[in-house]
This record gives sequence, C-alpha cells and structure tokens, in this order.
Amino acid sequence: RIYLRERMQVIGLDAIASLSPAGDSRAGEVLRLRREINRMQRRRSEHALLPLDPAFAALLPEEGLQTGTSYTVSPSPSLVLALLSAASQKGLWCAVVGMPTLGVEAAAAFGIDLARLILVPTPGDLWLAATSALAEVVPLIVVAPGARARDADVARLSARLRDRGCTLLVTESPVTERWPQSEGTIRLHDPHWHGLGAGWGLLSDCTVTVTAQT
Repeated sequence: RIYLRERMQVIGLDAIASLSPAGDSRAGEVLRLRREINRMQRRRSEHALLPLDPAFAALLPEEGLQTGTSYTVSPSPSLVLALLSAASQKGLWCAVVGMPTLGVEAAAAFGIDLARLILVPTPGDLWLAATSALAEVVPLIVVAPGARARDADVARLSARLRDRGCTLLVTESPVTERWPQSEGTIRLHDPHWHGLGAGWGLLSDCTVTVTAQT
C-alpha cells in the first residue's frame, strides 16, 4: 500500500512558468521557455530510465520509467505528483498539461522543484500541440487529454517521444481510456481516508493501493 496525502490545491504561479491558450504573448512565452530549458538541460535524455520513488519503483520490472515512451495513469493529482517527485529531485524538468486543479503547494509538499516545473493548466483544444512542443525539451510530461486523439496524431507524438527521449504520463478518463501505444498502466485503487470518527474529526491522510501493469 502507498500512502499519499491529499492536500488543498492552492494556485500560486510566482515560481512557475504557466501557459494559457489565450493571450497575444503565448507564442513569445513558449519560445522563451524553450530557450531557457535548452540552456539548462540537454534535449535528449542520456538515461534509459527515469527514477521513481522506491515505493513505486518496485511496481515496475525496470524499477523506473522508460524514456521515449508513454504510460497510462489514474487522474489522481497525488499520484501524478508522486510519480514526478523523484525525477524532479534529480534536477530534471517536468511539465503538467491540462490539470487546472493541480496546485503548487501540493507539488512542493511532494518535493518537486518548482523552478523546473511547467504548468499548462487550461490548454483547451491545444492540449496535444502543447504536449508535442514540450516533448522537444522536457524529459517528463503529464497530460490530461481534452479529447480522444487521432491515431495519426498519437503516432507522431510517439515518434517525437522516442526521438527526444521524453516520457509521457497520460491520465485516463471515460473519454480517453487507455492511451494507445502505452508501455504500461499505473492505477490507484481503494482509497481509504483516515481521521474521521462517528460524526466528528478531520481528514488527515488517505491510504490507497497502487498497481502497475506492463
């Protein structure tokens, strides 16, 4: 069992590069981010695996996330942040696309380096374009698809992941289900909250079961 603490999502973007599909400055901001990330990190990963927290590493045969591929994951913000934390603590850039309720206070609580976290909370119909652009320079990306992607678009994005050595975590939903060409699935089950009594108490933490299939 994996212990994850659900926290209030507080949005505060002072330390984070945040993109929105609206606004005339969007293109310039994307270019600025590309230049900054290229300056600080190589475009192609030199490692075959991205690290995971030990609690998750034991779930996968390789004990890490394979680079250049994608995984389907449950849409839990806590699960997403837990999967990002080890790579972020190693100094790698991370990005999250299409999850507006994911907050920076929760990310910091998981040990994620906010200076190297890119949030694209509401990309709208541009979620696939934003993900593809980020895959050029960011080694680990989480995306919540706004719609089912066409097979041709999935194939192009998969080719870019392989070329750049980028790892993509795609949250599943009733609309998108399991991501095509996914290397495996990491799912959260059976949440059990602690702290509440018989009509009294305060939610403190949540025990969950996390499973992986490859």
